[in-house]
Amino acid sequence: MKLTSKKSLEMLEEARGKTRNDGWINHSICVGNAAGVIAKALGLDEEKAKTLGYIHDIGKLIKFKGHVMEGYNYLKRLGYDDEYCNVCLTHSYLNNDVNCTQGEPDSIPFRTEFIKNHEYTIYEKIINLCDLMCTSKVVTMEKRLIDVISRRPQHKNIVYHVKEALKLKEYFDNLLGYNVYDLFPEIKENL
Repeated sequence: MKLTSKKSLEMLEEARGKTRNDGWINHSICVGNAAGVIAKALGLDEEKAKTLGYIHDIGKLIKFKGHVMEGYNYLKRLGYDDEYCNVCLTHSYLNNDVNCTQGEPDSIPFRTEFIKNHEYTIYEKIINLCDLMCTSKVVTMEKRLIDVISRRPQHKNIVYHVKEALKLKEYFDNLLGYNVYDLFPEIKENL
């Protein structure tokens, strides 16, 4: 079953007040909006990118720790197509590596094998990037990474993750032919 950006936003709005805080909802809206901007600049489907961005953290509706699997399973139960379910899994891991994440990886065999063997779509890569550029507003990746690092316990793979995150941004800079930050003039206001 297909999912639209309108339905994704409705799901997020229905989640307001049902978890310990709504920060993840505002973040998800920012990710979706930023993903739409990048997709449009690349000549891709803006609607699809927005939808995937809005829905990437939906597992937090169920529980924060483990939201990756929760989101995947939740969307599966609702009958949505794999591309929507998959973004819940892929958004936290760069380079097909469960160790390339912001926090401490846990051992979930299905997820580990999926990440290792799944070929990330351009949309999943856009969501990876936007997840690393959004709080409730678009900021530089560097600012977002510092924000996350300062709020969470640091894992031994943090340097690896930061280096790979910066490579991901460079990948999109090269695809666009200019700095991805140029698409978001509001970044200058958030420096």
